[in-house]
Amino acid sequence: MINRARRSSSFGLAALLARAGTAALRAGAPGGRARWERKNHAGRTVGLYAGPASAAAAAVAAGRVSPAAGLAVLAAGACGAYDDVAGAGDARRGFRAHLSALRDGEVTSGAVKLFGISAAGLGAGALLKERPLDKVLAGVVIAGTAHFVNLVDVRPGRAAAAVLAFGAPGLLRGGPAGELAAVATGAAAAVLPDDLGERTMIGDTGAHALGAALGAAVVAGNQRAGLAAHAAALVAAAAFGDRVSAVARAVGGGRAVRRAETCPG
Repeated sequence: MINRARRSSSFGLAALLARAGTAALRAGAPGGRARWERKNHAGRTVGLYAGPASAAAAAVAAGRVSPAAGLAVLAAGACGAYDDVAGAGDARRGFRAHLSALRDGEVTSGAVKLFGISAAGLGAGALLKERPLDKVLAGVVIAGTAHFVNLVDVRPGRAAAAVLAFGAPGLLRGGPAGELAAVATGAAAAVLPDDLGERTMIGDTGAHALGAALGAAVVAGNQRAGLAAHAAALVAAAAFGDRVSAVARAVGGGRAVRRAETCPG
């Protein structure tokens, strides 16, 4: 009963903060509405309000469960926000393209995001687990899940729906794992209707933050074998996504394969 109440509280808090934050940003639009508007894959104008709102909501709610998880979510959201702003219009996709640019002396927003979220994941993993190998695996899972959720964000609602689908089983768990799953799914559920309706989008900011929250839930609910299995699956998904990005660049001449101009991968 206590576990159920805590999960409900975490879900409700994350959802409430995400909805309230989205409404406040939409009403205030710091810097003017033009700064918060982008064209999506269908050419419709959508707002970026849900990204920072869901990231902040997930960070606050996750921080109540585990400060380390909250910091990881916040850092992942901040790196995504930097990419949303600084990376707008960058046609490069995938880790390989950004690492290649780095070898040539150019620090892209995608590279900042890659290393920033990886560091945040490893830092959180070091605090959440005790043994060295478990710490590394936990870091890979948190950073990998953040990347995975961003990877599937190719159409309206895909990222939030993925968080709901993969986070739902975690709601059956007790303790921090169930509460963190509730945080991720609560924030995702709050922004999904507007995302599906193409009124707003979560961008890299929201996708990475929600993914990090989901990854923290996985870490909290698994020991070494489970962490290793999740880490292997996430690395495989990242490699596949990078290959798809490379093919898309070769075939499409660098045209965006993501659903908005603000998400350069």
